[in-house]
Amino acid sequence: MADKFPAGRTPKLYGSTTVGERGQVVIPAEARRDFQITPATKLLVFGSPGGEGLIFTKAESVTEFLTRAMSMLSQFEEMLGSDIGISK
Repeated sequence: MADKFPAGRTPKLYGSTTVGERGQVVIPAEARRDFQITPATKLLVFGSPGGEGLIFTKAESVTEFLTRAMSMLSQFEEMLGSDIGISK
């Protein structure tokens, strides 16, 4: 499995967790430390279309990603406009 990932980018297994009766899961302490997840941290939960997996990600990371993407799109639009003589 390690050959499929660039050096230093192999996914890390933090252990396992069990879903409780109220649908809650415990994120292992080491993972919380590594990802700076505190009790106030907002997480988004995404699921794969086939139902095989879940992804937890920090809401702030998604916001930062979208902000950068919008900035890049604006720059791209400006480049396209100047390359083909379109002005806003």
